[in-house]
Amino acid sequence: MSSSSIDQLCVNTIRTLSMDAVQKANSGHPGMPMGMADVAYVLWTKYLKHNPKNPDWSDRDRFILSAGHGSMLIYSLLHLTGYDLSLDELKNFRQMGSKTPGHPEFGLTAGVETTTGPLGQGFATGVGMAMAENHLAARFNKAGHTIVDHYTYAIVSDGDLMEGVSHEAASLAGHLKLGKLIYLYDSNMISIEGSTELAFTEDVSKRFEAYGWHVTEIDGHNHEQIASAIEESQSVKDKPSLVVCKTKIGFGSPNKEGKESSHGSPLGEDEIKLTKEAYGWDPEKKFYIPEEALEVFRNEVVKGAESEAAWDAKFAEYESELAGDAAAFKAWISRDISGLDTALPVFPESERGTASRAASGKVIAEIKDAVPSLFGGSADLSPSTKTDIEGSYSSETPDGRTIHFGVREFGMSAAVNGMALHGGVIPFGATFFVFTDYMRPALRLAALMGAPSIFVMTHDSIGLGEDGPTHQPVEHLASIRAMPNVLVLRPGDANEVSHAWKAAIENTTGPSVLVLTRQNMPTYARTEANAASLVSKGAYIFADSDKETPDAIIIGTGSELHLAVNARAALKEKGVDARVVSMPSWELFKKQTADYRESVLPSSVTKRVSIEAGSTFGWAQWVGQEGKAIGIDTFGESAPYEELYDHFGITTEKIVEALS
Repeated sequence: MSSSSIDQLCVNTIRTLSMDAVQKANSGHPGMPMGMADVAYVLWTKYLKHNPKNPDWSDRDRFILSAGHGSMLIYSLLHLTGYDLSLDELKNFRQMGSKTPGHPEFGLTAGVETTTGPLGQGFATGVGMAMAENHLAARFNKAGHTIVDHYTYAIVSDGDLMEGVSHEAASLAGHLKLGKLIYLYDSNMISIEGSTELAFTEDVSKRFEAYGWHVTEIDGHNHEQIASAIEESQSVKDKPSLVVCKTKIGFGSPNKEGKESSHGSPLGEDEIKLTKEAYGWDPEKKFYIPEEALEVFRNEVVKGAESEAAWDAKFAEYESELAGDAAAFKAWISRDISGLDTALPVFPESERGTASRAASGKVIAEIKDAVPSLFGGSADLSPSTKTDIEGSYSSETPDGRTIHFGVREFGMSAAVNGMALHGGVIPFGATFFVFTDYMRPALRLAALMGAPSIFVMTHDSIGLGEDGPTHQPVEHLASIRAMPNVLVLRPGDANEVSHAWKAAIENTTGPSVLVLTRQNMPTYARTEANAASLVSKGAYIFADSDKETPDAIIIGTGSELHLAVNARAALKEKGVDARVVSMPSWELFKKQTADYRESVLPSSVTKRVSIEAGSTFGWAQWVGQEGKAIGIDTFGESAPYEELYDHFGITTEKIVEALS
């Protein structure tokens, strides 16, 4: 069989597996895998550097199927090239408990680099992966020694390019000149409603050229053009590349090729038979993999082992000549943070205190050398968020550690996810807390994936003052706490900030959100009983009653902790002996033993008050039916923050009134 015939057999194997799996599930998107099978085949078997038997090899190329609705494309490729994904899993597509869910999910299926489905986010996440590669290469590659050298590839769709987050990410990637980023655009001109001309008529090539991308246009079914475009893109070192692949959705289907009917529904048994006949395939065979095709695909196992072995040899040479750098590289890749504890700053007692955003900036400055892989920045707000580290990360200085994301909250957050998934760096992004509204989809995906992204959210309440209700987050704490697998940390003084950062960096099972103030708050003296390290418990006794069982409990977070402390003193004068509990993290507290939770919030004490400058939603679980939650359940106002606290009743007096 000629090479071109073998290639066509391999491509049709991808197509038929995809068609059969969607049909068996009676759910899915067959058209996109059929249309992009040529492009994917050429990339995966001729250019993609990967090792199916070690999907986590650090110098592998990253591949993202941003068009996640076409998930059977990547599942077919993973099975065929020898990843840990059986044919039975393909037959179990979209079924409960399978490794082949409707959209690719990171952590579930070996070889899936990121969860995709919400369009545009795979595109933006890939930009973060390329940024991580670029930064690691700048730090560790030395003359004569290149140990970080891989590409980030993605297949992107019309829908990806319509979504706003892809615009943000494309602009940033072009600005940063990420030459190791290559995206293959499935330009099939079809969306769910019909032709993309219904809503999408811009010149995509010119748009990306304006962003600073290298753009080529090809026939996405011509293997020579596909190969040439990938090689040309690899040769462009100072621009990300977009390869516009003109394809036919549902390729080969006699009645559904080029039509929206092949996009989001099974082809149907009769049409599948006709299509297989058109491919020269036995129409009665389902999930059929010709031996000749499997042999080609499984050669990736051999190639992958050889690629990794060659890298191992290079690294051994690197290690023998640059032992210090090699040790540092291993530490970065393994997320070694052993120096963090001793680097955390301790802040002196101060009645005036400091804003927790300012304390956070000091923490970053103190831990940056102990955690050299810490890498991040803000959405054009570093003077306010206090998140500069050292040196600007740019195309000219890729070893810089301060990222200027620009006013791109969503793109920033997705890129942070990409860096976290790539590994080797501990990434963070920062903005005002109210703008979690702009980054929420990426935060949700981070939580779903268990990506250890860190988000620094300042200006956390009405305490930001005169900017008014558009900038005052009221419902945001409640809404972010409602999201599964997000660690929310709202520290109550500067020393809690230190340990909140520690908790965030140590959290490797999901994203962390540091919620910080604009206004100053006192810094408290600490003893063993109320050590700031107790932040790791989520809640702890900050100031206790003199009685074995307190008369009442006051729970405070963040900038309202000092109001709780003041209320305790005022209540003492009234004969009420209250306990103050600092609760910087609901999530961490919920993870403690029942005995510990009972020791902090004894069930016998039903007289409780919580105080937090945000929505009271959810506080009932901590104050109980007889307790009271002091907060804000309306939007804010524009005024100096001291007036706002009085206006909304976020005061010591309100606590005293509730417990007297």
